[in-house]
Amino acid sequence: MLIEKYTSNWIKDFENLKSEIENGLHGLYFAIEHVGSTSVPNLDSKPIIDIDIIYSKQLDFQKIKSELLKIGYYHNGNQGIEDRDVFKRNSGLTNEILDKIKHHLYVCPINSKALERHILSRNFLRHNDSARLEYQQMKYELAEKANQDRKKYAELKELNVNDFIDSIIEKEKNERTTAKLNLQ
Repeated sequence: MLIEKYTSNWIKDFENLKSEIENGLHGLYFAIEHVGSTSVPNLDSKPIIDIDIIYSKQLDFQKIKSELLKIGYYHNGNQGIEDRDVFKRNSGLTNEILDKIKHHLYVCPINSKALERHILSRNFLRHNDSARLEYQQMKYELAEKANQDRKKYAELKELNVNDFIDSIIEKEKNERTTAKLNLQ
């Protein structure tokens, strides 16, 4: 089955991956965020942990990239998304944790629109049960349409989910604005 029932193991998996990556990037300036569906409690998902490494200066990116290469990743470009670089595991070096837990690793500048999209959608889904359930239902329907094929599912999700994510991001931005206004 492409979509699996939510498990708190995904949080543990993220923490293990984060710890390993932090060890590899020791001494550099960055933050690490768990994003994507596995970061939202009670949201059924593909069992792949999405991770964003966040940096503030371009020089930091070069250092992060260099250290990621040393711990067994390779740089796979931005795959068509501005300000979001993709890193994948390379078969040359092995690491028990990094190779065992399926994950997607992205490196983004702090002002990245892709990063903002990840954080805002994650936060909104964490705090809005109806949106989380609607999104989950969409994912199951797309998985069924794709006959449980990962590649086909990704294509269908790209075509069908963007409007939904855009709408929840707008709601999250509005909620933040309202909260700021209420504080003043």
